[in-house]
Amino acid sequence: MYKYIYVEANAQGLLFQQANHRELIDKYSAEGWRFVTAIPSAFDGHGVIKNFDLVFEKEE
Repeated sequence: MYKYIYVEANAQGLLFQQANHRELIDKYSAEGWRFVTAIPSAFDGHGVIKNFDLVFEKEE
């Protein structure tokens, strides 16, 4: 059986917002989690992705 966690990541955006998915994937992988997929979770008014959930799994 697998346990799953969902971690919110920022998409690359305007102003000072920076994408942080690579750092998050590296961090959770070092803790034994396996990256599964990314699911868009927030959009701006033009349909551009603002945030997404990174899905990780670990065998229990």
